[in-house]
Amino acid sequence: MRVPLSWLGDYVDLDIPLDDLAARLDTSTAVVAGIEHHGVSDDDGNLGLFRVGRVLEAKKHPNADRLQLCVVDVGESEPYQIVCGAWNFGTGATVAVALPGATLPGGLVLERRKLRGEESAGMILSEQELELGQDHTGIIVLDDGEPGTPLGDVLPLQDVVLDLEITGNRPDLLSVYGVAREVAALFRLDLASPPGRDPAPVGNELVDVTIEDFDGCPRYIGRLLRDVRIGPSPLWLRARLDAAGMRPISNVVDATNYVMLGLGNPLHAFDQTTLAGGKIVVRRARPGEKLRTLDGVERDLDPS
Repeated sequence: MRVPLSWLGDYVDLDIPLDDLAARLDTSTAVVAGIEHHGVSDDDGNLGLFRVGRVLEAKKHPNADRLQLCVVDVGESEPYQIVCGAWNFGTGATVAVALPGATLPGGLVLERRKLRGEESAGMILSEQELELGQDHTGIIVLDDGEPGTPLGDVLPLQDVVLDLEITGNRPDLLSVYGVAREVAALFRLDLASPPGRDPAPVGNELVDVTIEDFDGCPRYIGRLLRDVRIGPSPLWLRARLDAAGMRPISNVVDATNYVMLGLGNPLHAFDQTTLAGGKIVVRRARPGEKLRTLDGVERDLDPS
């Protein structure tokens, strides 16, 4: 179970030294198999070199068709010229910038240098370069912000992940909230109420669910949501899923996985138009049945 401390801290006050937290969990609850530091290091003031920038000008690099030559306001007296290979933004965009001297996650130190004959002073950043996700097809385009604002004020640049080995006798720990409850008990801390709310139903439409194996599944709940728009999840949510070891896919799929990891309640979203007869049937697999999962892989099912 991978537990990002930024997520754990939503439910319990983590004003506890990391070593003390890990040691107490390791001796009382579950083996701490690892402690991973994600994101930007703050050694020697490194975080201060990551800022919000405003693109004042973006044009094609004179010597490279696939590069942009950008002039970026980062809150200093003079803007910076930065060469960038992404094309999902233009003049006026608010972006994430690392200045010369900054150390990226992974250890790369940025320097002023020439790229195809033009000076580049820094980097306009993608999710992957900040370890916020796996997307590197374009840079992060932020909501409007003041140039020069510390980037850590608007993006989760740092996180620590505890890798816990949960044993079969502690299924209550198979969620971030379950681990938070354990931490609250171990250190005599207040525990926040479970997050979320159940929206009031609109109309009287019901989900048609049939359970054929009550021993394997005594309870199955469905909710019908209409007018859903598929798109990307917010960056903070994608970053948490990525830190927890789960690949972000879309807002709907990510929401179900976020609830599962957060509260330990498995969820799945179906497109109602793809359900045979508009019904959900819960049963064990039949001999020889296969299932194509979301990743496109066809898997053999075990009837047992």
